[in-house]
Amino acid sequence: MPSRNPAMPLLLLPGLLCDEDVWAAQAEALGSTREVMVGPLGIDDTVDHLGAMARQLLAAIAAPRFAVAGHSMGGRIALEMLRQAPGRVGGLALLDSGTAARPDGAAGEAEYRSRHALVALARSQGMAAVSREWLPPMVHPAVIGTALFERMVAMVLRSNPARFAAQVQALLHRPDAEPVLRGVHSPVLLVCGEQDRWSPPERHRAMQALLPGSVLRFIGECGHMSPMEQPAAVSAALAQWLVHCDAAA
Repeated sequence: MPSRNPAMPLLLLPGLLCDEDVWAAQAEALGSTREVMVGPLGIDDTVDHLGAMARQLLAAIAAPRFAVAGHSMGGRIALEMLRQAPGRVGGLALLDSGTAARPDGAAGEAEYRSRHALVALARSQGMAAVSREWLPPMVHPAVIGTALFERMVAMVLRSNPARFAAQVQALLHRPDAEPVLRGVHSPVLLVCGEQDRWSPPERHRAMQALLPGSVLRFIGECGHMSPMEQPAAVSAALAQWLVHCDAAA
């Protein structure tokens, strides 16, 4: 009788202003079935380029092949890992993320100004001020004022202006990752909160259209911070995706 494929290691990558806590529920839920690694895995706080972040992660991971799930900015790093080492990525999950470069023209300039305004706020008034400005639009309105929201605030406070500035620089110069997504041959999962205003459902439908074999899951009563807002639903979606990753290994 043929042996069952071993469970593929899983790398979980946090997004902008997030740390390991954004993936705490998924690491616990999935860690009993496989090795789970949670970024940043030694990425230097001063690194301000997505490609360099991806190179550092690839160097830090001993497993020759692994599945990677990235939330928000973490999804952009995951795509860069796939660009650089497609043979090592045995499955890709993008949560509340995207593939497009910063747009040209007025839209791109507006993004540049708004992101740099937040960096300036961090430098002049600290990360608490950033949390008050940045977090509320990122979550479902029902989350604001709850203990979960305070966990998110604490996560932002664990960051610092220098790290935030480096992350913003990396995002502003993000490359077009659409060709990378089109070329994926391993199982792909796309997850989006139904009330995500930053990376909305229509963006994820467009990504699925680039790769018809991908699976798209919308999470109800959920904004941009899906792994924390609806941890059970996100964990279940990842568990189903990992079955296909293991089978394809």
